[in-house]
Amino acid sequence: MPLFKPRPPEVKDSRAARLIALTTGGRPQWTPRDYAALASEGFAKNPVAYRCVRMIAEAAASTPLAVFVDGRRADDHPLKRLLDRPNPEQGGPDLMEAFFGSLQAAGNAYLEAAGDAAPSELYALRPDRMTVVPGPRGWPLAYDYQAAGRTVRIARDADGWLPVLHLKLFNPTNDHYGFSPLEAAAFAIDVHNASSAWNKALLDNSARPSGALVYSSKDAGDRLTDEQFDRLKTELATAQSGTANAGRPLLLEGGLDWRAMSLTPAEMDFTEGKHAAAREIALAFGVPPQLLGIPGDNTYANYREANAAFWRGTVVPLAERAARALTGWLAAKFPGARIAPDLDAVPALSAERDALWSRLQAASFLTDAERRRLAGLEH
Repeated sequence: MPLFKPRPPEVKDSRAARLIALTTGGRPQWTPRDYAALASEGFAKNPVAYRCVRMIAEAAASTPLAVFVDGRRADDHPLKRLLDRPNPEQGGPDLMEAFFGSLQAAGNAYLEAAGDAAPSELYALRPDRMTVVPGPRGWPLAYDYQAAGRTVRIARDADGWLPVLHLKLFNPTNDHYGFSPLEAAAFAIDVHNASSAWNKALLDNSARPSGALVYSSKDAGDRLTDEQFDRLKTELATAQSGTANAGRPLLLEGGLDWRAMSLTPAEMDFTEGKHAAAREIALAFGVPPQLLGIPGDNTYANYREANAAFWRGTVVPLAERAARALTGWLAAKFPGARIAPDLDAVPALSAERDALWSRLQAASFLTDAERRRLAGLEH
């Protein structure tokens, strides 16, 4: 009898993933919100949210992506050519703008790789059409893409590689889908949209609430007949309402008296309420309100400082995260290659970069190799 029992083979797998698999049961997991409503009310109808999404997507997409092999930049690498020209219809910045825009609007962004041995084309897929198909261990086994009533399943290839990159924002309540900034800013967006609708209604009514027509008669209990009331109501709606009739005099018959009502200054102060809601929307996206022209926020001394904070706090982390995700996704097809954002080519960071180089140049105790390393330059 052996003194020691042989150990079972080590299995590298998450213990918690089995619980995720039990909750999903291998069934498709649908996005737990109405993406169409978020896109319509938040992106299409709210100028602040629209501008935030566009600013982040355009800025992140404008950051060039460089390819490094064995620590050296390789501008002639096939992966670099793929990133610069991902498909016949789009250039690299166009594809990445759609990718980052989906990430901000839906909390999820998808790229599909097409090709035989190695990917030769990349496409951005709409997040509202994508469905995660979890495997027996809880991790994505495939993705279903639905359009025009048809469904196409994008599954793993023979080597187990999944030709779909799914980048998602942190979601504390879902295992498969990200959390959209639009959803976090939904209440502020509703307030901002409601304020705009209220102001529009006030303008349509000459910027004041409707007054009251008071009928007075010497005879007690004397009232307008139903026919007189309906005729008076119709005349007010057609001849006195709307911006075209603003300031038009009202002709009153006997027994009628007009008593105008007005709003208090506090009730008329919708502008500050809109600005507060706009600041909350910008906060959810990580865009300084100063860049959006929203008054009342003096966090930064000037526009230049606010723009630098926007790049460093929002755009650069997003671009670096996307580059790491692309590297991990395409590593199996392009061994040894690494993708990184070329921050030295970003004009918005030139002042910060010049200050760093000046400090390194003044540090006489550093060697040239140490200066290059601290500056982020590859050998």
